[in-house]
Amino acid sequence: MREPSALRSPTRTRIRPKEIQMAIDLAGLSPQQLDELIAKAAEAKRNLHKQRINDVRKKLSQLAKDEGYSIEELFGKGGKGGKGSAGAKFANPADPSQTWSGRGKRPNWFKDALASGASQDSLRVG
Repeated sequence: MREPSALRSPTRTRIRPKEIQMAIDLAGLSPQQLDELIAKAAEAKRNLHKQRINDVRKKLSQLAKDEGYSIEELFGKGGKGGKGSAGAKFANPADPSQTWSGRGKRPNWFKDALASGASQDSLRVG
């Protein structure tokens, strides 16, 4: 049996969404063929999304360059940003390998030390 044209590997030509015309007899496909078609369509969608992002990046870079700026000057360095991990602010005097950043729920060793009379400042690191 010949593989339906929709299941063959796509050509390297770029297809714009407005140009897509499909005539696939879905009722004539087996469940396995439908799964393959769905997987290939999802991959094509991901590739199209990546290509559109790259196109927009190129346009923005060119516009910034034309105006005498770089993308870094306009938007800063790349990266996701975010808070990152907090360093240790407190350490257990009985076991210095046990530390706490001061964020979130207080660990039991910290609560026990405070209950036994230690001050919060005495548990600080450095």
